[in-house]
Formats: sequence, structure tokens, C-alpha cells
Amino acid sequence: MKFHISLQSRFLLTFVALLVFLITSILFIIGNKEVRAIFREETEKGVLIARDIAQLNFQPLVFYDEEGVQKNIDDQIDNKLLYIIFFDRYNKHFVSTDFVKNRKDIYEFSSLSEDADKESFYSQQKKINDSATGQVLHVLEIEIPIFAEESPQKWGSIKIGVSLDDMRREIFRSRFWLILIGTVGIFLGFIGVRLLTKRITNPLLRLVEGTEKVSRGDFSLSIPVKSQDEIGDLARSFNQMSLRLKEMRQRIDEANKKLIQAEKLASIGRISAGIAHEIRNPLTSVKLNIQKVIEDAGIDRIDMDHLEIAHEGINQIESFIKEMLNYTRVSGLNLDEFSMPQIIEESAKMVKHSMELKGVGLEKNYDAELPPIRVDADKLRLVFVNIMRNANEAVEPGGSIKIFASLVGTPSKRAIKIEISDNGCGIPERDKENIFEPYFTTKTSGFGLGLANARKIVEQHKGTIHVKKSKEAGTIFEIVLPYEEEK
Repeated sequence: MKFHISLQSRFLLTFVALLVFLITSILFIIGNKEVRAIFREETEKGVLIARDIAQLNFQPLVFYDEEGVQKNIDDQIDNKLLYIIFFDRYNKHFVSTDFVKNRKDIYEFSSLSEDADKESFYSQQKKINDSATGQVLHVLEIEIPIFAEESPQKWGSIKIGVSLDDMRREIFRSRFWLILIGTVGIFLGFIGVRLLTKRITNPLLRLVEGTEKVSRGDFSLSIPVKSQDEIGDLARSFNQMSLRLKEMRQRIDEANKKLIQAEKLASIGRISAGIAHEIRNPLTSVKLNIQKVIEDAGIDRIDMDHLEIAHEGINQIESFIKEMLNYTRVSGLNLDEFSMPQIIEESAKMVKHSMELKGVGLEKNYDAELPPIRVDADKLRLVFVNIMRNANEAVEPGGSIKIFASLVGTPSKRAIKIEISDNGCGIPERDKENIFEPYFTTKTSGFGLGLANARKIVEQHKGTIHVKKSKEAGTIFEIVLPYEEEK
């Protein structure tokens, strides 16, 4: 007995088979490309994070400052970054975070090969049992070598463990939606072959085109969503994926900018050290001899004036060297509890005389609820003094400078905000983005390192400093320092 199968049934069965094959293939390609793209971005991001941490800890590593490296890496740990391990130049364990301190049998030696160069890195996915929670953690382990600039010798290496939980959840969610959309698409194929073919083929072709562009690094494609059905969900899911990848690329670019800034600072530091070494000794000798000649009572007035001019020039050179070294020197903070109004008052005393000579008024207003804050008072005084001196130079005789300090933020995330404003000539818009860059200055005197050093000190305190727009003439500097209550 032969079974009769209608042409319509054959067409539907054939279409369903082809549809199942097509949708499954496309979803498989999209899913795998998305997974590879996300994993590649996670790896690149992890390498950048490792290089950034290595750059910040290079000097303590060279001098075998275990305590300094330990403090730095402990501050870096969060839910995403699970552990950090430093190895010395002999590939032996040097310093690590608490997460792996009981696993020295696993992480005691470096995984890098002996011939690793500056661009080499090691990466591997691992499953690690968390002794604290008993859970199995999925980790992307990345290790990079640490080299000094212009030196072929490897000083050590850094290994970090990045949690893959977020990535796995995202991949699972994406696969779930892709499978769901594919299943619904097959069901709709039974309802209307022509309509379904037309509605599925065009969006899928655009998706394939989009995945190819994404695989080439072009995340600008956005598929127009014209329907509210499953195809529309797929398009929205793809657009969200493209948006997330674009945001990830932007974060990587920001990390690159920070890395370039760190490299720039390191270059300035080397130049500063060379200048200080080559100039300071002969300059001191010249200065002492000029002082000795000035103290000779037999010198006439004209020669004395020339010698005093030369002496002042030497003082300016020494001041430049000191500012340059202060900017490039990587020093820790001596934190203790201080009253912010007290720090501001002490800073104001240092510029009080020059302000009185110019007839500039100083108005201070402090929030009565300001609590003590853990800061390095000496360094913050340098910040306030520099800004107040700039304000004093910017205002006309008889002008005014105002300082306001207040507690801002929410109960869970509070900060102290300090505003220093003046009614001077103000800062041109074209210069506002550059005033915190080293060696940028609009004054005829000075070296352009004061505000650059101020930004470095504020950022060391995990705060922010920027110039606000003033409704009236003048300039407003806003400094925000995070405040944490003692627990």
C-alpha cells in the first residue's frame, strides 16, 4: 500500500526542512560570531587591564616592594576582576591577592614561555572552585610579560583572572532568544509559506550582512525594526548586540587613552630625571658662586643688579625642575583624618599676603555638616594654593575670590565638593580642555605644571577636578572628593 502525499504537503515539508536548516545555520553562525566577538573583546579588555595594572606597579615591582604592589592590587579587585598575581623575573610567585593565596600549588609559577616578548600574552579559560562559596567559577586567565621601556629584559609578569559569568549569561540569553525566534519562525512557516518566506528572508539577509560587518569591526549598522513580531525581536537583539559591542570598543579606546597618558607621564619622568641630574649640580655651583660674589661689599651697584638678575634666573630654573619632578614623581598618599575647612584656611594663609597687596577679597562659606575626611592634607594644600594663586593673578585689583565647601551625594555615596571661583578674566573655551595638560599655560610666567599636578593629586584621592561654566565673568574650579564613613 502506497501513501499519497500531496504537493502542498511535500512543499510544506520541503519548505519546513529547508527553513529549519536555514534558520538553524544562520542562528548558529550569528551565535558563534557573537560568542567569538564577545570573547575576543573580553580577552583584549583583559590584556589592557593587565597592562594598566602592570604599568601602575612597575616601579614597586622593580624595587621588590611587595607591600606597595600588594596594596595597589588589593584596591583593584572587584566582582569582575577575581585575582591578580605578580611573578618576578625568574617566573616565581611574587605577590598575589587573597583569592589565590591558598592555591600556590596551582599558581606558583608563570605560564608564559621563556621567549615571550612585549606583545606576547597567555590566555586560557578555567573552572575554579571558590572555597568561600563552594561554587565553580568560570574564569578567563590572562598573563602578560612586564618589560621596562627600551629594555629587552623581562622584569616579571602579571596574571589576572577575569570572571566570565556576565559573558556566559549574555551568551545564554542571546542563544535562548535566537533559538526561540527560530522555533517560532518554523511554526509560522506552516501558516503562510509565501508571506513567511518574504518576511524572514529579507531581515535574515540583513542580519547576515550585519554579522559580517560586526566581524570586521564595524558596529555602526543598525537594522530598522519595522515589526513587533519575532523578526523584530531578532533585529532588536542584533541592534542591542551591536550597541554593546560599540560601547565595549569605546571603553577599550578610553583604556588606551589612559595607557597613553601613563606612557606620556613615564616619558616626562625620564626626561625630568635626566634634567635634574645634568643641571642641578652645576647650577648649584653657579648659584653658590653668585651668592658669594653678591656678598662682596666691593661690587658696584650696576654689577650687583646684573648678579641679582642672574640669581633670580637660577631660582626660576630650580623652581621649574622642582615642579617637573613633583609632577612626574609617583608617590603614595599619607592619609589621615582632617577637617576640610582647616585645610582650606591653611592654604589661604599662604596666598593671603599677595592678595592683600592687590586688594583682593576672599569670601569663604563652609557647610556646617562637613565631616572629617581621610586625605593627604599636604598634597591638597598644594592643589588649593595653586588654584587660589591663579585666581589672584586673574582678577583685577579689588576683585574677589569665593570658596564654598559642601557635602553632596546620597547617603550611600557621599562626597565633599569644593568650589573656588573668581570674577577675573575667565578661561577661553578653546583652552578649557587643555589647562590640566602638562606644560600648557596662558601666562607669561610659570611652567604649566601647576594644574596638571593638581589633577594628579585629586585623581590620587579618587576625586575629580574640572572647570565649570560661570554665569558671570570669571572662572569656577570644582573639586569633588569621595567621602567614606569609618565602619
